[in-house]
Amino acid sequence: MKKLGIRSLSLALALGLCSLPVMLQAAPNADTKAPVSLSDSNKKVEKTPQSAQATEQSQTVEKPVNINTATAEEFAQGLSGVGLKKAEAIVTYREEFGPFTDIEQLQEVPGIGPSLIERNMSRLKL
Repeated sequence: MKKLGIRSLSLALALGLCSLPVMLQAAPNADTKAPVSLSDSNKKVEKTPQSAQATEQSQTVEKPVNINTATAEEFAQGLSGVGLKKAEAIVTYREEFGPFTDIEQLQEVPGIGPSLIERNMSRLKL
C-alpha cells in the first residue's frame, strides 16, 4: 500500500511540474499586456508612456514646499498624506497666526501630527 501512495504522489508532482512552463507563458505581464515567455525575462523592458508619466509625477512630488508661501493646492500635491482639507487647514492656520518659524510648528495645525511631519521632512522648507 505504501508503494501505491508514493507512486501516486510522484506522478502528481511530475504532472504538476510539467505544466509549470505552460502556466508561466499564459500569465499576462501587467506592464506589457502581452504573454511573457521564459526567454523574454533577460530582455530589457522599455519605458511605456505610463511609466514615463509616473516618473515625471514622482519628480514633481520631490520638489520642496515652502510652508510660509505655499497654497493649499501646492501642499496637497507636494506632501504625502496631505489632502486638500488638511492643506486648507495649514493655510488657514498660517493666515490666522502668522508665518511659521519652525517646521515642527506645523504640529499645532489640527490634523497634522509628528508622523506626518517626519514623513514629509525632506519635502518641507521655511
